[in-house]
Amino acid sequence: MSDCGPATKRPRDANGEPLVDYPGVHEETGQPAPLSRRLRDPRTIVAFVLPLVLLVLIAVTVGNVDFGTLLANITSANPILLLAAFAVYYLGFPLRGYRWALLLRGAGTKVSVRDSTEIIFISWLVNCLVPAKLGDVYRAYLLRLNSDVSLSRTFGTVFIERVFDLFAIVLLGLAAGFWSFRSGLSPEVQAVFAVGLAVIGALAVGLYTVRNFGSRIIRRVPLPHRVIEFYDRFEEGVFSIDARRIPQLAVITALIWATEATRLFLVIQALGLPLNLGISGAFFVALIASLLTAVPFTPAGLGLVELGVASILIALYNAPAPDATAIVLVDRAISVLSIIVLGSIAYVLSSKTKGSGPRPSAEIQQPAN
Repeated sequence: MSDCGPATKRPRDANGEPLVDYPGVHEETGQPAPLSRRLRDPRTIVAFVLPLVLLVLIAVTVGNVDFGTLLANITSANPILLLAAFAVYYLGFPLRGYRWALLLRGAGTKVSVRDSTEIIFISWLVNCLVPAKLGDVYRAYLLRLNSDVSLSRTFGTVFIERVFDLFAIVLLGLAAGFWSFRSGLSPEVQAVFAVGLAVIGALAVGLYTVRNFGSRIIRRVPLPHRVIEFYDRFEEGVFSIDARRIPQLAVITALIWATEATRLFLVIQALGLPLNLGISGAFFVALIASLLTAVPFTPAGLGLVELGVASILIALYNAPAPDATAIVLVDRAISVLSIIVLGSIAYVLSSKTKGSGPRPSAEIQQPAN
């Protein structure tokens, strides 16, 4: 194959890795589009506003929600229990930071738990404001901005972290569902279980395929060399976990999702609603909601999560529409609105967003096989 012109030297990062055009990341600079520009993007505005409008229309027309009763339910909530729900939810962030630090260490990068937690928290702000899970892209960018690490290998650690989350959501959700509906499984619950088992099966097959055949497959496809380089480092990040660490990572992941379920349980208790949900039901509903957030159509699953959770509470737990709506609004105020408020403050004050933070991370030399 002949060249049509002079060779162009592609820009590379500090590790010699070619800068690839990742979603939301500029190819030449390796920097994502500024958050302010993302927020002004008409697609972002539509993705944020349209679900809110649809939710209001559904609540008024189909749900026949009495807004007076709804407001009374929210304003009469127990503030102590709401504060406890808030505290339990935010306990999940240092747990997430600790887990990511372990994954990064396995991939050859040493990052403090404080730094990883701060970066994750800021990335959640991005996920709450823009669709397509661009917060995960921004998380990898922030880490590279503040340390000389491989961007594609970092993506690999984020990917395997998401795999751990999906396994935990499905397995814990199935266990909670069996316990919550042990007196009998309705067709709707059986359908949810079938979807969960299908997700687990697909994940297992996908990981096995990538682990054993991914590199060979990618080299047989006519792809640019820079894409193959990216994949190699990405795979290193995905499968760099020490097998002895897996039980520890599994326990941390279970604790993370326990904070999500406990938050919802405390919200229901704070509202004082006569809803026979229990802690197992709270686990089931909260994990279903978390699974819905994985659909990257809207920021933080806005619209889809609220509608899904309210539907589950009404159809499976016989909650009146105003009660289900109150639970959803208060719970999402803690899990989304508070992230927008506190995350915006962290975004402005953090040195990580300016690239002027400490650079303690360095590639750890891995022992030769």
